[in-house]
Amino acid sequence: GAIVYRQSGTDLIWVGAAISSFGFTINLDFLKKAGLPTPNRWSDLSNETYAKTLPIPSVATADPIVSTSNERIFEIIIQAYGWEEGWKIVTLMAANARMYDESGLVRDAAIRGDVGISTTIDFYGYQAIIANPDLCKYVVPVDGSIVNADPIALLTSSKHRAEAMAFIAWVLDYNGGQKIWVLPKVNRMPIDGRVFSTPEGANRTDLKIAFENTAKATSINFSDDLVAKYRESLQWYYYATISKPHDKLQQTWEALALARLQGKIRQEDFARLVDLMTDPSLLRFTDPATNKSVIFSESFAISARDTIYGSVDYRSKITKAWYEAALTRYDAILTELKKLGV
Repeated sequence: GAIVYRQSGTDLIWVGAAISSFGFTINLDFLKKAGLPTPNRWSDLSNETYAKTLPIPSVATADPIVSTSNERIFEIIIQAYGWEEGWKIVTLMAANARMYDESGLVRDAAIRGDVGISTTIDFYGYQAIIANPDLCKYVVPVDGSIVNADPIALLTSSKHRAEAMAFIAWVLDYNGGQKIWVLPKVNRMPIDGRVFSTPEGANRTDLKIAFENTAKATSINFSDDLVAKYRESLQWYYYATISKPHDKLQQTWEALALARLQGKIRQEDFARLVDLMTDPSLLRFTDPATNKSVIFSESFAISARDTIYGSVDYRSKITKAWYEAALTRYDAILTELKKLGV
């Protein structure tokens, strides 16, 4: 049956027409040639193990300003692990990665084997499997994902209400529009599993397995309401501290990770410098609105969201402050590595 959404005290808002999860698409050939393990957790992608191929990245991802699916992935990680630990994982994942400016290019990188792991929505993973069935695989991380329902709804201003309702009914019919989702050119998971008992669905045993695995996947207790309170803050902080200074971030991480992998620094020094490089509570900056020195806490992200969204001038100033603070801390890590003899 369909997933439905209601707000407290209101009528039905929308119904789900298809479902999707978020995870990563892997290229088995890249991983094998690079001697890398197959990941099954978000946190795996932040591990120094996946930095061993640098300066050739082993991961692909995209800036949340240009990719809503990757934005959702970062939101999942931050809610699954908590604000500070989540940002550590998100930052190091990007440090291991080649950055793309759209989610389709992230998917294509795994299909071609340019990288070993691409952060993707599930149907991009299934498209990759069709394009490269022997080498590509889609993984729902065991440390948590979410299963989203893609909505369909009737506009209150609809001039053809009866026809629109009939179309929605057809889309939700497992023997009607639901079968469209399983066509190879569409390659989505239907909302109604009975599709797989139809002739069209019976031909998609691969998608049926994916549908069943998604139903069993570990889902986190995800709050869309919380994300809405800090979305623009998250987007622009990521841009200013990760995307814009990505070359410096990756250079710093390569030096730090390889020093650890080669046994040139102790684990305690490595952990301390990782925190310095990634923890938002250790990055101080001056808030342009108050001229006070603050940190990028969840509460600050929530309080600044409306101003970041509504004021181009404030957004420009705060992203500049974040960018400069990020560069300062990356340089500080490189300086300390030199002091440690790396």
